[in-house]
Amino acid sequence: MILGREEDTQDAILTIHPGAGGTESQDWVQMLYRMYSRWAEKKGYNISVIDFQAGDEAGIKDVTFEIKGDYAYGLAKAEFGVHRMVRISPFDSNSRRHTSFASVYVYPSVDETIQIDVNPNDIRIDTYRASGAGGQHVNKTDSAVRITHLPTGIVAQCQNERSQHKNKNQAMKLLKARLYQLEIDKEKEKHKNLEDQKKDIAWGSQIRSYVFHPYNLVKDHRTKQETGNIQSVMDGDLDNFIRSLLLSEIPQKPLNI
Repeated sequence: MILGREEDTQDAILTIHPGAGGTESQDWVQMLYRMYSRWAEKKGYNISVIDFQAGDEAGIKDVTFEIKGDYAYGLAKAEFGVHRMVRISPFDSNSRRHTSFASVYVYPSVDETIQIDVNPNDIRIDTYRASGAGGQHVNKTDSAVRITHLPTGIVAQCQNERSQHKNKNQAMKLLKARLYQLEIDKEKEKHKNLEDQKKDIAWGSQIRSYVFHPYNLVKDHRTKQETGNIQSVMDGDLDNFIRSLLLSEIPQKPLNI
């Protein structure tokens, strides 16, 4: 059954990290963030930013955001993995072709119907000063919050809100979402390959490639779904890729011959 799991109905929390490559990879993160924002808008979903760290020169160092809407997680989980881009870099004065990578992590958001207990003795809470691009401080107080779950090593942080209290609440929400995902992974045999996808944000690990040069092509390496209309995909037209993956995960009944 497609989208038949309990967690599929939940909102989704997405985190995008750049791979190696500095400004080029950080610009790729910004492009992906825009792509998912456009996809969410097309679906009638709402987006709220949990954590946002701008790049030093351009792009985004890290971004975590929540997509709110029916079956947001069930659909967005198809985007989990490493995304590869090939293009002529606008940041290269010699106009050379560059390959960039970014990892997308997707977690089901935890609401009041799901009980995730976090022992206060199992977490460490650190506060620090929120900062923006170029080292400019968003404010002059240590309002940013980082929560470390000691038993698992999972770290959740938020610096988007000006209030330390609000940042702590958002970081705790993210932590619970990641702990919930951890439990889901333990229960589902098919998630064994997720750790392999997380290991290297580099060659051979990508789930999808976006080629802007020398031709236009977006190809999902899991389902072989592809399109030459790369601009449409970057504008949020992801449903064909998501649908293909969800259909591919339906267990096939053996033929009775």
